Amino acid sequence: MLTEMEHHSNIVPWQLLARDKGAQLKYVGISDDGRLVGDDFRQHLENGGIKLFAVTQASNVLGTINPVREMVREAHRYNCRVLVDAAQSVPHMPVDVQDLDCDFLAFSGHKMCGPTGIGVLYAKRDLLEKMEPYQGGGEMIREVHLYEASFKDPPFKFEAGTTDISGAIGLGAAVEYLSHIGLRNIRNHERDLTAYALDALRKLKGMRIYGPADSDTRGGVISFNLADIHAHDMASLLDEDGIAVRSGHHCAQPLMERLGVAATTRASFYLYNTEGEIDRLVESLGRAGRVFKI
Repeated sequence: MLTEMEHHSNIVPWQLLARDKGAQLKYVGISDDGRLVGDDFRQHLENGGIKLFAVTQASNVLGTINPVREMVREAHRYNCRVLVDAAQSVPHMPVDVQDLDCDFLAFSGHKMCGPTGIGVLYAKRDLLEKMEPYQGGGEMIREVHLYEASFKDPPFKFEAGTTDISGAIGLGAAVEYLSHIGLRNIRNHERDLTAYALDALRKLKGMRIYGPADSDTRGGVISFNLADIHAHDMASLLDEDGIAVRSGHHCAQPLMERLGVAATTRASFYLYNTEGEIDRLVESLGRAGRVFKI
């Protein structure tokens, strides 16, 4: 079971697995304001057969922060394991896997000021002990004989070969840096910026903002379209004013289909952004509107 707001990285692997194992994928829909449809979630569980629920904690497009803790508890009532895609949440807010009680949680290093090509997969120890290694090689073995081998205890049995040592050191430095600033401080800063931006952007003629209206339930991203200006054209105009945004489907094409658009422009906020930069964004959007005579 997945949701319509998932990033491709939390869709394509399950499509491949379903094809190989003969499994079926079920999707939880989203409402017009960018929240998960609870009735879909409960109905799929009640219908039976759901073995794993893979869900993003925070949407990279809508900014929606999903009620993962409550969903995990409901899924566990039906013996359904839960994997949380926390790539968009761990760098931006406090996340406690024990409080969530999720079975698996994954996030990437480059989203949190760390190096590319490295990430983290958390899993409950009892599950790691039951699972077979997905990859064989050096370092993950205890003993090897001609026709059999035994493996080290988790997590080592899943770490075949030489690990990304330099990446791990870089990621560790990023974790220490963000921890020193304080994830709660980062979350509060982003929430204030998002509220400020939402208020300013809504005043622009022709502005369409996607996702929850309340900054308390969304992260520091705002996806939008201004009238009928294509997202790529918008990004080019903003770039002329030195404003960096992302345009396109944001690796979430099923979500774009649900929203009925080909693409959006996305402004993202983090610990280093300011209200002054948001003012410049709004000013530049106003210029774009005048160029296209909105």
